[in-house]
Amino acid sequence: QVQLEESGGGLVQTGGSLRLSCAASGRAFEFDDYAMGWFRQAPGKEREFVASISWSGRTTYYLPSVKERFTISRDDAKKTVYLQMNSLKLEDTADYYCAAVLGSASARNYDNQGHFQYWGQGTKVTVSS
Repeated sequence: QVQLEESGGGLVQTGGSLRLSCAASGRAFEFDDYAMGWFRQAPGKEREFVASISWSGRTTYYLPSVKERFTISRDDAKKTVYLQMNSLKLEDTADYYCAAVLGSASARNYDNQGHFQYWGQGTKVTVSS
């Protein structure tokens, strides 16, 4: 079983930055065998893909509207994936979820929530004007 725990959410003004973290754990869980992703769900909207990173960290993939502002990264030694969010906008307000999938494909293959096996509980990001 795999557990994912997000942290780092909060309230920030437009143009500000936040870094989300997602710590993974579990018996016999080999973090570096898993591609990781971030999704978000705004109030009244469906959950949407934000970013993914391959098991090796060599490839990443982004929702176009965040590509120039967000950066996904991973630290396999800490079993943690990060989402650095800069130049935040009001429309970035949402609950953010990390997810994991066992796989070795390029990150662009993991852009749909149906691809992912494990999910965290989410962390709330609120951007205010």
